[in-house]
Amino acid sequence: MDGVVVAVSRSPAHTFTKQNQKSIQLLTGLGVEGDSHLGKTVKHRSRVAVDPTQPNLRQVHLIHAELHDELQASGFVVSAGQMGENITTRGIDLLSLPTSTKLHIGDTAIVEITGLRNPCTQLDRFQSGLMAAVLGRDEQGKLIRKAGVMAIVMIGGKVASGDSIYIELPPQPHKLLDRV
Repeated sequence: MDGVVVAVSRSPAHTFTKQNQKSIQLLTGLGVEGDSHLGKTVKHRSRVAVDPTQPNLRQVHLIHAELHDELQASGFVVSAGQMGENITTRGIDLLSLPTSTKLHIGDTAIVEITGLRNPCTQLDRFQSGLMAAVLGRDEQGKLIRKAGVMAIVMIGGKVASGDSIYIELPPQPHKLLDRV
């Protein structure tokens, strides 16, 4: 086991925060059943405005619980699902995984990481200063996005808190994650 699911969340409406659930059902090529971002084509409103026919590379949003720990230590009050994620993980450095990494979750589900979540101003509407807290700079001054990763569903299945997560890295050479 490389990591574990801490919580699962979904929202049928385009709300920032998603409600925690006992389990969620991932649907192959679509996303989270009952979630507003379910679909083969993009559902994020800003992306739909640009081109509603583009493929949905943001079917599932994952955030590492370690980010919540870091934010809480800085004075923010945040927990699983509150930053819009569908799956909250622990024990995996999601941000360091390469593009096309497959995460085997629970008994059957497999998601493929497509890229980084690009933080937006909704974070500051949720809690002032939160957007800046999930952005950083590396030694070369390059922007670091810490608000989780996005994925597509390769094989559907039920996902619940406590499920194990196994990492399957893609073949070399690895491509660094970029925003999607």
